[in-house]
Amino acid sequence: SLFDSPEERYLKARQSVQRFTVTQLGKCCSDTEDNLPRYVVHSYNFFLFPSTLGVTDVEFTLSASSIQFLSHYGFDYNKFLKDGIPYMNEAQEKILSQQLLRGSWKVSSALDRDVLKKAIDEVTCWIAAAEEEETMILQDLSGYQMFEVQLVLRQALQNVWTQPLGDKKVMVKKVSPQHRQLLENSPYDCCQKELILLSARGFTNVFQTLVEAKKPLVGHNMLMDLMHLHDKFYKPLPESYEEFKRNIHNLFPVLIDTKTVTKSIWKKCPFPRVSNLLEVYAVLCSSNLNPKDPTCPVIALASDCSRYAEKKSPHEAGYDAFLCGSVLLKSAHLLLSRSTDDAVEADPSFSQYLTVLAEYLNKVNFIRGGVSSINFSGEDAPCQHPPLLVVHVRGWPGLNERQIYQEFKALCRFDVRRLSKNQFILLSNKFKHVRCVLRDYKHHPHLRVSVYRHWRHSPCVNCLLQVSGIVALWSLLAFVLGGAPCCSF
Repeated sequence: SLFDSPEERYLKARQSVQRFTVTQLGKCCSDTEDNLPRYVVHSYNFFLFPSTLGVTDVEFTLSASSIQFLSHYGFDYNKFLKDGIPYMNEAQEKILSQQLLRGSWKVSSALDRDVLKKAIDEVTCWIAAAEEEETMILQDLSGYQMFEVQLVLRQALQNVWTQPLGDKKVMVKKVSPQHRQLLENSPYDCCQKELILLSARGFTNVFQTLVEAKKPLVGHNMLMDLMHLHDKFYKPLPESYEEFKRNIHNLFPVLIDTKTVTKSIWKKCPFPRVSNLLEVYAVLCSSNLNPKDPTCPVIALASDCSRYAEKKSPHEAGYDAFLCGSVLLKSAHLLLSRSTDDAVEADPSFSQYLTVLAEYLNKVNFIRGGVSSINFSGEDAPCQHPPLLVVHVRGWPGLNERQIYQEFKALCRFDVRRLSKNQFILLSNKFKHVRCVLRDYKHHPHLRVSVYRHWRHSPCVNCLLQVSGIVALWSLLAFVLGGAPCCSF
């Protein structure tokens, strides 16, 4: 809603982020080649799935429209469900760490419980007749089952030792208690707490590496992306909007939202107003906008990412990351060439691009709101809306917000809120829409539209005036009656 402040929008989005999961994350990194204006790009796709080892079973929502949308663009749901890389945030990692320390962790998956039961039955039947140092092999174990089988067997049987063999196999050996104690203190034990946590963190390890690198983080319309990064890989989203901003700024000191950058280019350059990332990329690559320029950076996909050079893959995370990085470089070069009267020097460096982008750093686009962007390195700019309009309804009983919205939708877009029984507030993000409605509804038989005045239309002010009027009236009556002369004989 246009009525949302950044704080209100954050709280709404927080509820959404907490309900949904991340299915795929794209990362694209590039570097210059031999000090030439040529960027060699490496783009990666990571299918993700919440960690199921020890932590409380994670529940998440899938919306039908999102499933349909991703399926249309070829999203591989089997890979997401079967091969998704695990991840966890710091709160979940702390719970798992405490469970491993106490030996009180639980198996969440019903499938894993069935696998464990079968393995325990096999080992208990075998060990009764086995000799010391004799071994057996458990097969067809996958993912966390490799850890869970070993932890359960070691906890339940004091005369066995386990060791993974790779290829979904675990070796079980019958040992003496003394030998078992020596093996437990070995630095080469694959079931050490640190190694289990490293595996359970999964993609979170990559996230932590990105945080430590302190490189500029680039996204397109990236507010929701930042919220998911915080919630899924760092800490549960805080209730405080300001705390969220501080946390993100500490994690990623330099943010660049290409949506914010391209919105500015609309005003400075003859740039068509497109919002879809693929369309923005196509416009920036067009010869009409960017004639042949020998200093323009050349962006080349690395040999292991050649699929993207041969075929467009919109809404695949790795491809979108490639588009985003390309849009950044091309936008920065366009701004650099417009910022100087002289020709851009040959081989502009990335630091020069960052300089020309300085006013956009840490400004993340804010969709349909009173501010154009959220400032992650300081205070947000004050909200700036066109004036509010108030609609007074006469002779049209039972009108609701939806009907008011439909009434004005044909002319222009407004967000609507009920002010009182017969009054509604309209808010637009365009001044021309306000002027248009004031003009066209000047003589409407049922709807009287005027500019909202707080002192005149606010229910609180009206209530205060009514109470003040009543108090003043009673005071006047008391004065008149109390001051009347008495009759005496």
